[in-house]
Amino acid sequence: MILFFSETNYKISKKKPLKKWLTEIASMECKKIGEVSVVFHNDAQLLVLNNRFLNHNILTDIITFDYSEKNIINGDICISVERVKENALKFNCSFMEELRRVMVHGILHLCGFEDKKNDERLLMRQKENSALELFNTKYNYK
Repeated sequence: MILFFSETNYKISKKKPLKKWLTEIASMECKKIGEVSVVFHNDAQLLVLNNRFLNHNILTDIITFDYSEKNIINGDICISVERVKENALKFNCSFMEELRRVMVHGILHLCGFEDKKNDERLLMRQKENSALELFNTKYNYK
């Protein structure tokens, strides 16, 4: 089950296609969704989490907390709506496209993919791009 929560005034719409898509991405990686929470924050809130749990004093668009066991993924995907908005402008894409990229990035982390090394980042980006293409062709929601 994928649940959406907001610690800000941001409310996501059209959750059903997003849930189906993220579940399909996990399935493609031979994983099943247990309980995954996608939580929308502002920069300040995510900075507190980044400091407290990761000892990083930097703004970030996403932090993923992984509680997965074997092939069942469980976790919290914490997203800064402000970072997503800024990155959408920076990368010349829509807010929703960047938000979908960040959400699938979190799902891929829960599936076991890392992005600390250059080769890991390249694989993660390829998987994100493939997932976004799947969303755009199969779910046709922008």
